[in-house]
Amino acid sequence: MTTAPLSLEHIIRPSSLTDKKPPVLFMLHGYGSNEEDLFSFAPELPEDLCIIAVRAPYILQPYGYAWYAINFDAEKGKWSDDDQAIESREKIINFIDEACATYGLDDQNVNLLGFSQGTILSYAVALSYPEKIKNIIALSGYINEKILKDSYVENNFKNLNFYCSHGDMDQVIPVDWARKAPNFLKKLGIEHVYEEFPAGHGVAPQNFYSLKKWLADKI
Repeated sequence: MTTAPLSLEHIIRPSSLTDKKPPVLFMLHGYGSNEEDLFSFAPELPEDLCIIAVRAPYILQPYGYAWYAINFDAEKGKWSDDDQAIESREKIINFIDEACATYGLDDQNVNLLGFSQGTILSYAVALSYPEKIKNIIALSGYINEKILKDSYVENNFKNLNFYCSHGDMDQVIPVDWARKAPNFLKKLGIEHVYEEFPAGHGVAPQNFYSLKKWLADKI
């Protein structure tokens, strides 16, 4: 399948389905990475899924991409550019609509897989626009309430399902930040699974096996 010139750079693995519009999984990489990173999971995931790995819009030096800036300041410490993150949230939701229309995908079966900063954006997209998303795999990230739509609590979340996981030795994003997600989702009445693995800031083999099984059951 030829990659179309859409608003965000991406790579695509077509679905094996030919008789109907296929479900789609959008992959959102972490800070400093690129679309090739999570795409390495694609051969192990269900063949009926169309998989689209998206490149974040902000270029980092000397290499890599980001969904928003993370700055290190002597006074403020480490802080994130929430305005840029909100811009990326909107870019992602627009790209999802574009890609579904361009590639003939099932817009009622849109799924997200994020890692780290890509997970933070996946939470923001799904909780702000739950009518557009079905299943979310949230790896090694957390919920930043400041980048959700102001009126998100009024949304209907009945179609959302989350698989959340974190390494209990993560030194990039503390596991305590991730542990807030289950309560947050529970208060909104959202179906979710939360798991921890003996790992750092990455996806351990048993973590990958677990998310793969969860996704296969949901698609």
